[in-house]
Amino acid sequence: MNIIEDLRSRGLINQMTDDEGLEQHLNKEQVALYCGFDPTADSLHIGHLLPILMLKRFQEAGHRPIALVGGGTGLIGDPSGRSEERQLNEESVVQGWVSNIEDQLSKFIDFTDDDKGAKVVNNYDWLSQMSVIDLLRDVGKYFSVNYMLAKDSVESRIENGISYTEFTYMLLQSLDFLRLNQKENVTLQIGGSDQWGNITAGLELIRRTSQEGEDIKAYGLTVPLITKADGSKFGKTAGGAIWLDEKKTSPYEFYQFWVNADDRDVLKFLKSFTFLPLEEIEELKKEVEERPEQRTAQRRLAEEMTKMVHGEEALNQAKRITHALFKGDVKQLTKDEVEVGFKDVPTYKLEESEKGLVDLLVEASISSSKRQAREDIQNGAIYINDERQQDLKYVINADDQIDEAFTIIRRGKKKYFLIRHM
Repeated sequence: MNIIEDLRSRGLINQMTDDEGLEQHLNKEQVALYCGFDPTADSLHIGHLLPILMLKRFQEAGHRPIALVGGGTGLIGDPSGRSEERQLNEESVVQGWVSNIEDQLSKFIDFTDDDKGAKVVNNYDWLSQMSVIDLLRDVGKYFSVNYMLAKDSVESRIENGISYTEFTYMLLQSLDFLRLNQKENVTLQIGGSDQWGNITAGLELIRRTSQEGEDIKAYGLTVPLITKADGSKFGKTAGGAIWLDEKKTSPYEFYQFWVNADDRDVLKFLKSFTFLPLEEIEELKKEVEERPEQRTAQRRLAEEMTKMVHGEEALNQAKRITHALFKGDVKQLTKDEVEVGFKDVPTYKLEESEKGLVDLLVEASISSSKRQAREDIQNGAIYINDERQQDLKYVINADDQIDEAFTIIRRGKKKYFLIRHM
């Protein structure tokens, strides 16, 4: 199975220019391809994963990926897929984000110093050297306003307004494709479905700047927009985006995002994001159909993704935290694991070495009053480190501390509270 056949079987092709020509081109020789990533934050998120993994798939198929980090275009803002203007960021901020993103990309793509190997480039290196006159003469003259207005990224914004800055974004991305075509022999640009207009504009620039009679090899391919069956946006949770930076989204939270995938989504996610053979995914499909309560496919997905993004050790930690919470065995967790697993629960700082349970429940706002606290304890609603406690005279002390740092109190089935011992 060649790379295009594999992508088709996984549902990873949305649009392609010259389908037959591109497939023959890829089968005939090693192809240099690129995908761009604009630094709009200090980290990439899982919405970027699909195009990143596309570059990885092409590399594993023997082709040469180039990851373009848009230090230049990131200063302008891509209107594609947005209903309003992006906020412009300071140049020093954007360049700092560029460095972070380059490091993240290196986790997935094998960059080498070899001229024929994969590489990461920054379009600030050439865009910052151009004058306005250069841009207008060497690029702008090849695009009519009517052509640009017809692009979805522009047309969808006309009614509410689009600045000249964002209007000209496609010129910069087109120039990127042209430059990489000339300097790196890049013949294929890939991107999300919202990038189709920018990609085809780049193809148009390559065509119009080529010599008459020249054999033009340039193609475009987009991946589909990943959506969730319940209609919510992929990669978003109540806490916000799922980031690739473990400081912004912990490996445990990352693992939980995937393990909580809907049965209607999990097979699509396995095909799109993992490198598991399609035969194995078919076996997991049977698990979803016959034993959905075991969530075998979701756990396999979560393991593959967490290991790929954060590594084996982080995966093991995420699984330990998950197991401890599910089995009620939180005493086995370390201080760091407690902080990760309970980062979003209400926290109370306790300075005394000992504290009566009734008083603590009130002071930590776990129970609304001493009367309520006594009722909660007597009714068996209070758990200390997942062990029920019904003694009204119980005193929290050093024996209740996990790793000499925390005590976890649960009220009822799901309301957790973290006591941090000072």
